[in-house]
Amino acid sequence: MPINILMPALSPTMEKGNLAKWLKKEGEPVKTGDVIAEIETDKATMEYEAVDDGVMAKIVVPEGTNDVPVNQLIAVLAQEGEDVKAAAAAAGKGGAPAKAPTAVPPSPQPSPQPGEGVAQQAAASATTLQAKAPPPPSPLPGGSAPKAPGEGAKANGHVTNGHGAPAGATNKIFSSPLARRLAKDAGIDLTRIEGSGPHGRVIARDVEKAKAGGGLRAPAAVPGGAPAPLIAPSMSDQQIRALFDDSSYDVVPHDGMRRTIAQRLTASVQTIPHFFLTIDCDIGKLLAAREEINASAAKDNDGKPAYKLSVNDFVIKAMALALQRVPDANVSWTDSGMLRHKHSDIGVAVAMPNGLITPIIRNAETKSLSAISNEMRDLAVRARDRKLRPQEYQGGTTAVSNLGMYGIKDFTAVINPPHATILAVGTGEERAVVRDGKIVAAQIMSVTLGCDHRAVDGALGAVLISAFKALIENPVMMLV
Repeated sequence: MPINILMPALSPTMEKGNLAKWLKKEGEPVKTGDVIAEIETDKATMEYEAVDDGVMAKIVVPEGTNDVPVNQLIAVLAQEGEDVKAAAAAAGKGGAPAKAPTAVPPSPQPSPQPGEGVAQQAAASATTLQAKAPPPPSPLPGGSAPKAPGEGAKANGHVTNGHGAPAGATNKIFSSPLARRLAKDAGIDLTRIEGSGPHGRVIARDVEKAKAGGGLRAPAAVPGGAPAPLIAPSMSDQQIRALFDDSSYDVVPHDGMRRTIAQRLTASVQTIPHFFLTIDCDIGKLLAAREEINASAAKDNDGKPAYKLSVNDFVIKAMALALQRVPDANVSWTDSGMLRHKHSDIGVAVAMPNGLITPIIRNAETKSLSAISNEMRDLAVRARDRKLRPQEYQGGTTAVSNLGMYGIKDFTAVINPPHATILAVGTGEERAVVRDGKIVAAQIMSVTLGCDHRAVDGALGAVLISAFKALIENPVMMLV
């Protein structure tokens, strides 16, 4: 029986991927472990490895195809001894499902740092390419099939509202797990969304349409006669374009990364109650220590130093140690309880074409400044080349966003779930300050801590940013 090769899910939230390149042609033999294709997600390019021996019988989706849904048939593999032409002819006709192959980055990867084993293994499980069929719609009470919206039905002798719930009762909406999560993140009531799936099932694209202001039913009544709360829809594409002359702009289609950034950050500001704390830090001692440390770095035969510390390396280390000193702030909010993290895994925002990504320095509190510097340099290079593994940018306990190199004095940053905090770092500059009653010049850097008020209260946030200030102003404390 031929083996159906499906578009893999390279991350828990991936819905579509781009089939960038086929590395095996029709008729070529395939061995277990061979890389057969390169697949692009919104964040990285991954290699698709075969887990069965056989012959590439038919390529169903040509290379260069974008937005291929997860679990869609992309190729057929004929097993050893099987007629290749017959397998190709049977493409999509009930072949054996593909096993769970693995995805690996196309470039060699560094070994995990000490202490990363458990975290890496847990994160790596998210990269296993599962080939699961979407769950069928749940049956209605009594075993009857669900009806389309607005279609009357009877369940257990009661007239229903077309969604499987008795008339006058709370609506029971048939929806996919992904659609429910997206609707929750966006703050949209599922009962207001028109489903386009089988039997009116609400699926992910319906939620995206609702977020744009379309596909919404009239508000359901609530006690007291007030309409159900709903986030105000944004302007539609047509409404925005109507404000400009057609010849005055060019349309640049969104890529997967830009769409993901828009969705995640919109959900963040809609669902996370942000508040911000700004403090000025005197980095005079830091700059002097940095210059001295860099000057004393060992050099190789070519005269290249073993490391070159940046101000951001000190910021990462100081934030990691501050979270260890204030463990109640090293948390993630969940509805069932607070996750208090044992290590400081610091995400660092890296700008790249058409967006940004946040690679993570794991267990940053245990690493030296030179180790953080070299690891961050490697992650940044591979991030811009879209070569990061998912476990290298997913998760983390907080994040650092530094715009100081652009001359930005201070700013606020949007929290990246599941983090409860984010540190926005401005430029270090010479400012006039008062010391012992005299005005003197000092190197000052403003930082702003963004906090999720559900997890970190104002006083706790103040303690955390004060701990950071104490460390960044006295870098010798990071070496103890």
